[in-house]
Amino acid sequence: MSDTPSTPSKPSTEVGAGDSTQRQSPATLSYHEQHSRATQPQRHQPWPPPPAGPRPPAGPPKWLTDVRPEPPAKIRPATFLAALATALLSALLLGEGLGLNLLVVAVPAALAAYFAAQAAGRRLRPWTLVWAVGGLGLLAIPALRDAGWPTFLAVISALALGSLALHGNRTWAGVFVGSLGILGSIGSGTAWAWRGLRERAEVSRGRWAPMVRTTLVAFVLLIVFGALFASADAAFADLLGGLTPEVSVADGPWRTFLFALGLLGALAAARTAAAPMRWDRLEIRPGRARGRAEWALPLVVLNLLFAAFIAVQLAVLFGGYDKVLSETGLTYAQYARQGFWQLLWATLLVLLVIALALRWAPRGAERDRGLVRSVLGTLCVLTLVVVASALRRMDLYVDAYGLTRLRVSVAAVELWLGLVIVLMMAAGILGSRWLPRAVAVSAAAAVLAFGLISPDGLVAEQNVARYRATEKLDVHYFQDLSADAVPALDRLPEPQRSCALVRIAERLDGRNEPWYATSLGVARAREILEERPLDVDETECRKLGTYGDGRGLYDEY
Repeated sequence: MSDTPSTPSKPSTEVGAGDSTQRQSPATLSYHEQHSRATQPQRHQPWPPPPAGPRPPAGPPKWLTDVRPEPPAKIRPATFLAALATALLSALLLGEGLGLNLLVVAVPAALAAYFAAQAAGRRLRPWTLVWAVGGLGLLAIPALRDAGWPTFLAVISALALGSLALHGNRTWAGVFVGSLGILGSIGSGTAWAWRGLRERAEVSRGRWAPMVRTTLVAFVLLIVFGALFASADAAFADLLGGLTPEVSVADGPWRTFLFALGLLGALAAARTAAAPMRWDRLEIRPGRARGRAEWALPLVVLNLLFAAFIAVQLAVLFGGYDKVLSETGLTYAQYARQGFWQLLWATLLVLLVIALALRWAPRGAERDRGLVRSVLGTLCVLTLVVVASALRRMDLYVDAYGLTRLRVSVAAVELWLGLVIVLMMAAGILGSRWLPRAVAVSAAAAVLAFGLISPDGLVAEQNVARYRATEKLDVHYFQDLSADAVPALDRLPEPQRSCALVRIAERLDGRNEPWYATSLGVARAREILEERPLDVDETECRKLGTYGDGRGLYDEY
């Protein structure tokens, strides 16, 4: 039993030192302790206290929240029907081949995107129309040409332009990422369509049954009466067979895959059109500005090196190639081939140097901007001369050995790189805001022009003309060309003509595409071969396999 009287308890104050904690009542503290406690800074404890356990996951990064759009509007029935039409046409037509099929399939997919954009309140802008028309124009290449490599480039470029049309970007990041952005909407497009259809089905329950019954009745009537009329008249059967694709049970997995591919692609395009990612908001910060001397000195040295190389090229041009060949010991073709690839890489590296130089360029004063324009403008002008030198070397090499697919391809790339450098020079004078879109347009135009000139046909025409002048011909090389080369090879005399066309004719005989899957190049080739059948002599064809000196087009790159 304590001698001290009991007092009512008061709230205790927590005092801690290290890990130990004791509770004391303010009444038990001395005056000095209370004064020290009052003058010390108080630690603000969070309220309410944080919950125990692991921390919640962090939110998305800032750059993703900046470019992420608002949630899209619900899918409309017209959008889903257009996507369903795309899937059906993909399964029925693309299984037969390309030709006009890609254009036919692209039309309902474009309509699905248009309906979705209209529901979201988006307006049709001029650049959107440019990208859309350009993409459809590129899809005309498979309908015109038989060669696979221009067709592949055209299809890939058309997809990129279609994605740009849906996103509507204008910066470097927007144009680059936006050309691939439709791929990111494949999964979200499917979920968006399923969610919208499920909500509409719950609201309008019972309205779909009449539409489904009507569609099934119409389909059954077409099948029954179409089969009766086809069995009654052979001409109508031929017409019906040409208009409708042949579908077999063995093609089921392939047709199912094409159906899914068309449906997913159309829904991805519609989802992107409804709420595209705003890649223009993706900020790319410029590098730290360098001093004038630190930035300009390496570029001035590079300009002097380019000028020295160009001076040597001019000396060779005016002094004649014979003197150079006699001093170097190289042949005419070796000299031309030796420098082309190096000059092509030099052009590519110049574009990289310019991009890095602009990132660290001095900026702010007018004097700095003038320095940037003068140094980089000089580099661009000298690079254009290098491009001209590379193309001249390719011309010399083609004169020596003829034109091939690889040679025409790399020459086309070099021409496009020269065009990009010209656009960069114009941007230095007029401003660079339009440059990303202009480069994208130039790339699409280059692919379109590459397909329209028919590279295989150009290769055949150049080598036929060269044969008339030199009587040298690599017949074996022509056998790997597509049907686009048939009109030019048809002008060869016999037996060169038949030997050059025999493999192409065999491939055409083994193909049985309907009219909507046949390109114009294949149709023209078949007409020519029907009018003038081949007369193949295998012995003569073996003798004509290479040049007269035993060297063929394959002997050099």
